[in-house]
Amino acid sequence: MKSLTKGVLVCASALALTATAASAEIVCNAEGDCWHAKARADYRPEIRLNVHPDNWKWAENEGRNHRWREHEGHGYWRSGIWIGL
Repeated sequence: MKSLTKGVLVCASALALTATAASAEIVCNAEGDCWHAKARADYRPEIRLNVHPDNWKWAENEGRNHRWREHEGHGYWRSGIWIGL
């Protein structure tokens, strides 16, 4: 019985860790560059970024104004350059 309880606890812990790791947000700048942020970040207001839920998509008529630009780490795109924070 102790082994079964231990196994259930290990599985539940692993499931909880994967659920939080999968959460993300989509961040877009005024220039139309959008990227996935793996962790919630507090960007300064003067950077002028829009933060959306992970399932957000731009409208069909906005497709020519937006583009995906992924990058590892914490930061943001400005004038085509990744600014690390």
